[in-house]
Amino acid sequence: MSAVKKADRQGLNNIVSGVVVRFAGDSGDGMQLTGNNFTEATAVYGNDLATFPDFPAEIRAPAGATFGVSAFQIYFGSEDVTTAGDDVDVLVAMNPAALITNLHGLVPGGLIIVDSDAFSEKNLARAGYKQNPLEDGSLDAYRLLSIGITKRVIETVKPFGLSHKFAARCKNMWTLGLTMWLFDRSRDTAIEGLKTKFANKPELADANIAAINAGHAYGETTELPTGIEVYKVPPASVKPGLYRNTTGTEALSFGIIAGGQLARLPIVFASYPITPASGLLHSLSGKKHFDVVTFQAEDEIAAVCAAIGASFAGSLGVTSSSGPGISLKAEAISLACATELPLLVVNTQRGGPSTGLPTKTEQSDLYQSVFGRHGDTSLPVIAAKDSVDCFDVAIEAIRIATKYRTPVILLSDGYIANASEPWHIPDMNTYEPFPVEFADDPEGFSPVNRNPESLARVWAKPGTPGLEHRIGGIEKDSVTGNISYDSDNHQKMTDIRKSKIDGIANDIPLQDAALGNERGDLAVVGWGSTYGAIHQSVKRCRQDGLDVSHIHIRHLWPMPSNLGTLLAGYQRVIVPEMNTGQLVKILRAEYLIEARSFTKISGHPFRIKEVESEIRAVLEGLK
Repeated sequence: MSAVKKADRQGLNNIVSGVVVRFAGDSGDGMQLTGNNFTEATAVYGNDLATFPDFPAEIRAPAGATFGVSAFQIYFGSEDVTTAGDDVDVLVAMNPAALITNLHGLVPGGLIIVDSDAFSEKNLARAGYKQNPLEDGSLDAYRLLSIGITKRVIETVKPFGLSHKFAARCKNMWTLGLTMWLFDRSRDTAIEGLKTKFANKPELADANIAAINAGHAYGETTELPTGIEVYKVPPASVKPGLYRNTTGTEALSFGIIAGGQLARLPIVFASYPITPASGLLHSLSGKKHFDVVTFQAEDEIAAVCAAIGASFAGSLGVTSSSGPGISLKAEAISLACATELPLLVVNTQRGGPSTGLPTKTEQSDLYQSVFGRHGDTSLPVIAAKDSVDCFDVAIEAIRIATKYRTPVILLSDGYIANASEPWHIPDMNTYEPFPVEFADDPEGFSPVNRNPESLARVWAKPGTPGLEHRIGGIEKDSVTGNISYDSDNHQKMTDIRKSKIDGIANDIPLQDAALGNERGDLAVVGWGSTYGAIHQSVKRCRQDGLDVSHIHIRHLWPMPSNLGTLLAGYQRVIVPEMNTGQLVKILRAEYLIEARSFTKISGHPFRIKEVESEIRAVLEGLK
């Protein structure tokens, strides 16, 4: 289902409630920059929005290759937006490869904007076209705006003395200017951004600004084909306050900082670069003024061990990676479980196994997170549902880690990390601090002394007079903390560690329905980045009078104490996941319910219509 109504596409009314736009081209065409600039202008305009950057794994694929196409999709509208949209209303294709790989997602009657200069015989052959689609009638089902963009932009920037190579690179800004005209967006934010970006190269700033203005002027002054006119997308009705457009990576970095402030602990972030997790290291490295130390280690194991050492010394150790790196960290994470030190482990999931799909998204690390360590090393697992939610989830993960002296795995994914949406900046005065209390009394001290309620082990900073102690991976005596190989003691310590984690279920919110009733015909249960697609599909079905509810689980281990009772109130349960069915098996095992698995492992998020179709099929079977 497209965001634009059919009547609107026929030109009967150009005021629309929402539009999906996709920019696509070679990796060197600047599609991510174009999309980000358009997103900022749209956020300033006041629309609700969600984005989906989609780029290849290759640093620079051969020009014109289909596997090297980089794309950026944005869905913006006057109503609530929780996904980057399903079908595309406007496709900007900078070359044949971008057209052939993205045309399938365009709605009938949708608008195609292409750079006709890029449709050379060589590029057509490389993309797999036998004939030029701009001339053979194969695009008659769409509205086509074919413009010689490259030639126009080279002529536009000629006064600035750029080489042919750099002049041609301005074509993305020309296209941005045209698109801004098409949707009545202001160019001011993009122009100011270019001045800042190229402050040391004013000729590049001036050339790109000229390109934006030229593209915009083209739309204003050229007699365009019938049916191509300015779209009017009214601003959304949103809560008053201060907003910023943020990605999941940015929100997560701010959440880690806020969690450290609320716990009154310095942050030591130790990591090793890996796609798509590297952005967190980049973001936090510029936040030293918030008492954050970042350390790029020589490998994944060194990074997690450095973070554990930081926690032992009295800071909060944080490490991050994606699936392959989390596998390497597994032994050290078990060490943190054994030593009972707080540790935040961020897993920004990507397509697997092994190297898999480095730039594509997946939810296939749930088993790894809940069960993926040697021995009985249970630990809490928590997942963000969207980009903005990363902020609160990071704070909650740090609260649990510091209160219960345990590693916590925080699950994000490539979609959440790179996607952006407007974030209503919260008032930090509304967040309750959870300051850590370190041991300071030598009387009766033992490194395995515990809080009788939380069962958390005492946390003593090394060097505190009278509190000298040692901890490690070998089993410890439950009273003295000394090394112990006694079988009964090991049973006791294992039970204590498990009970500590199990008890967290009593310290997290009860599970509720994100949308719908807490009893009924059908519950659609999700976790992580499936939130948007599930929420919109359930919303549409409920508008048609169907009895369906949406349940989204943040605390994946231990699970909310009432979850089993809640799920038992529905006749059917569907679990959409971007894996082969991991949560559904956990739910079946824990609560002995009949849950239906609905999976997708394509590297791309669920579409709304995919989940909606599954809901309707299941409810039809209940009749």
